[in-house]
Amino acid sequence: MRLIGNILWFILFGWWLALLWLLGGLVFALSIIGLPLTRSALELAKMSAFPFGKTVVYVRDLDHRTDGMAQFTGVIGFIFNVLWLLTFGLSLFISFVVAGLIACITIILIPFGIQAFKLAIIALWPVGRRVKSTDELFEKPMGT
Repeated sequence: MRLIGNILWFILFGWWLALLWLLGGLVFALSIIGLPLTRSALELAKMSAFPFGKTVVYVRDLDHRTDGMAQFTGVIGFIFNVLWLLTFGLSLFISFVVAGLIACITIILIPFGIQAFKLAIIALWPVGRRVKSTDELFEKPMGT
């Protein structure tokens, strides 16, 4: 079912939403300072193209870090998120909301609309997040 959902999503909305993420990532890649935004943009472009069966998690939850370095990267991530919000974040947010509204007009595409609204929130604040497969996150470790 995920495969069919991902194919339909890509045809209807995913290709142009992923292109918007890639455009934002390319612009920030041109400046050396914007490379952390580029990584987040590439991660979320993959999610925007094929969102079903994937989830977004915070890096700090993956690393389980609570030391001073985690707080330092949190401050830098905050600054980059504000920069993203002021440049591409708001336009991506609006694009995802429009896609969600278009999908929710029809009864059959409501799951796509819900997915678009989830991605809209992420579009505002992407730095510090990674895309993971839901299977990868919920599998039990070996030997338990």
